[in-house]
Amino acid sequence: MNADRPVDNAPYHSLTHGGLTVEGWSRAAVQSYWRVPELKVGFDLGASPWDFMGTPTWFVSHTHLDHVAALPVYVARRRMMKMEPPTVYVPAEGLDDVKKLMAVMHRLDRGRQLADVRPLAPGDEIELNREQVVTVVNTAHTVPSRGFIVSERRRKLKPEFVGLPGEKIKELRLSGVEITREERIPLVAYTGDTAPAGLDNNPAFFEAKILITEMSFIRASHRRDKIHKFGHMHLDDFVERAGRFNNEVIVTAHFSTRYHPNEVRKLLDNKLPPELKAKMKLWV
Repeated sequence: MNADRPVDNAPYHSLTHGGLTVEGWSRAAVQSYWRVPELKVGFDLGASPWDFMGTPTWFVSHTHLDHVAALPVYVARRRMMKMEPPTVYVPAEGLDDVKKLMAVMHRLDRGRQLADVRPLAPGDEIELNREQVVTVVNTAHTVPSRGFIVSERRRKLKPEFVGLPGEKIKELRLSGVEITREERIPLVAYTGDTAPAGLDNNPAFFEAKILITEMSFIRASHRRDKIHKFGHMHLDDFVERAGRFNNEVIVTAHFSTRYHPNEVRKLLDNKLPPELKAKMKLWV
């Protein structure tokens, strides 16, 4: 039991980088759940650590049980603790069934499932606040799935106005001229479960400061064509793309239960190129 947590009912690791904290845990077919407290957002609800309940906004990548099973638990806990109903985004294709799931739990538990559950489609943008926005993309899995990029928005002076005196810039602005442009800085990206196409089709995944992703399989004996067909990635997929990862930190998890943590560490230590190994944090 961790003395810093009121109830230590689900394990998770924690990492802080560049003023952002990643907390979570993921094991294939068991449970996946992540959050970034500073952004007040979470990704997936395969389980629900007690102290995650204060996070008010969640993005569910897909509706496999190890990613969504704890949604009713999380919602019920917030109601029990008299917190405001959370906002939960789910793939649009599963919206009706997720609402039915919550309705069933309402009947079984006799407790109201109070939450604002909203659909997600690729291309959607959800504003967290004036400075931060979540972009929704398609990933490649066996059921409809989404990935997420949380970006910081900044206003930058347009190149044609750089170097002008302050008074001239003020004059242009007051006359109605748009003197700035929006610049986006990808802060955190989450792939959920995906085949390599989910990465390749969404270049922002490679640019986010922190990337949270899956590496379900690592052994050479596991056929990549079959792994990709079932919407997952192999260690060799990362090795082949080593030069594309411009991320500062890559949190890698969702390893198959076939593997002991020591095997994961040893294989990746032996096979990852040094520049990729330096960025990668293994959560096993």
